[in-house]
Amino acid sequence: MNILVFSIAHDSSVCYLEDGVVKFFCKEERLSGTKRDKHPFKSLEKFRELFNVKLDRCLYVTPSNDEPDIEATYNHYVKKFFNVPLENYSGLLHHLCHATLAFCNSTFSEALVFVVDRNGSLFFVNGDKVAREAESVYAFSKQNSHFPLYKNFFLLKGEASKVITEHNIQSTYGSNVDIFARSSFGIVSMYEAATTLMGQQQLENGKAMGLSSYCTKTTFDPLVTDSLVDGRYFFDNATRFSPSLRNLGVCFVGEQQNITDEVTKENYAYYAEKAKHVQVESQKAVLELIERYVSETGIKNVCVVGGYGLNVVANAHYLEKMPDVNFYFEPVADDTGISIGAAMLKHFELTTTMPDGLKDNFYHYYDASEITPKGHLASLDDVCDLLIAQKSIGFFESCPESGPRALGHRSILFDCRNSNAKDLVNKIKNREWYRPFAGVMLEEHFDTYFETLGLSKSEFMTVNFKARPNALAMMPGVIHVDGTCRVQTVSSGALYNLLQKFYAKTGCPMLLNTSLNLAGMPLVQTKENANIILNTSELDYLYFVDDSILVRKKER
Repeated sequence: MNILVFSIAHDSSVCYLEDGVVKFFCKEERLSGTKRDKHPFKSLEKFRELFNVKLDRCLYVTPSNDEPDIEATYNHYVKKFFNVPLENYSGLLHHLCHATLAFCNSTFSEALVFVVDRNGSLFFVNGDKVAREAESVYAFSKQNSHFPLYKNFFLLKGEASKVITEHNIQSTYGSNVDIFARSSFGIVSMYEAATTLMGQQQLENGKAMGLSSYCTKTTFDPLVTDSLVDGRYFFDNATRFSPSLRNLGVCFVGEQQNITDEVTKENYAYYAEKAKHVQVESQKAVLELIERYVSETGIKNVCVVGGYGLNVVANAHYLEKMPDVNFYFEPVADDTGISIGAAMLKHFELTTTMPDGLKDNFYHYYDASEITPKGHLASLDDVCDLLIAQKSIGFFESCPESGPRALGHRSILFDCRNSNAKDLVNKIKNREWYRPFAGVMLEEHFDTYFETLGLSKSEFMTVNFKARPNALAMMPGVIHVDGTCRVQTVSSGALYNLLQKFYAKTGCPMLLNTSLNLAGMPLVQTKENANIILNTSELDYLYFVDDSILVRKKER
């Protein structure tokens, strides 16, 4: 069964599934260079270049249908090049696609899947857009398929439409599903009220998460009741502001005059408190959902996915509060993974068999025949010595990471013992001063330096961990202002070997690890992309692992 799926929305991607196995995956922005590109033509062209196969199904997915004319363009494209009908696989499937990806990758035989996502599928009544998926809970099993337990839709037409909306949604899903459509805001849209105040657009909630740690306050007024957002505190910014601000999201009522162009070391306190407020309230709301359905079903395997699934602070909160539950946090939790989840879901529909999960995060397309920039032969020992000498290294190895976080194949590495590491690497990347950096460490030393919340490893940077006193002393460059670090552990491969050498020479089993890109740019895809960054930033070196080639910045 050959299934091709592409997504049409921000973070668009293409996935080709052959007999339940991902044979091709590509996120459009990696080829186009346009962050969050939403039309995957370059990725489709790359698939056509590499695969000459007869497709059994070709699908597209989109949560919104905001560009109705584009369907005709894709229909024409698919008919011309693939000679197969193009199926609109959207409907009310956005959250289910997220959920299917997480469940398949989790390796659980049964699990609850919690999808927390800003803009899921649209729900229509008599042709009008009246609501969108905000939060969903599904029960999955390898034997008995999947079914929804809970659906929350945020209203687009105001409170007056909630009765008919709930009635129609209930008719769609059946009487055994808890249906809510009582607010104009979901949990993630509530969260972006702080992001908007920071002058950041809707998809940059990770910046608010980083800033929230600069607030030490722990008690806040409630914004959520019974897992539902209280709409009295927020309004939709898009129709209230000048065109220059319409790319921003939801805002706090009465606070729009405080939207800033820049969060500085002088004005940050107000914005940090707002960020902490939504962080505390959102993670509390999601935890209540998890606790409720774990209690009702008795299922103690839990997957978390959707854009909010990348919130490492919230993920640590669930682990701390529910130590008897087995959690899986999907590393490609945002809409990047929708094409994969849709392909897996369609495969299940056609075969009644759930596909096997992906074994790691390095399945993104890459042209291994690309010519390596000129440099000189060097070993991991040489790279280690440069890191000890306080040089920054771009670390480049084979297929890139499929998700948004660098896991060693497209990374910038630096010595985490340097207390100024954050400022030095922020200068390279031109990032905001308040954003933390992650650390990568030898798995066998994980528990020695961090409170691991019952985990033995953390492969995908999906959780924040509290640093023990020895980590605070040894690794200040990756410890955030709140004493935590987003840790990646490794147990094999080139990065593991490098860390072993670094540990042998310094006694430190960790390095700062951040994505090989500059602010506002996608993760590096090609060697040429990496070389451009080397020569247009303050990065010192590039190391191409597969070739053992070290490239130094050209003199400028």
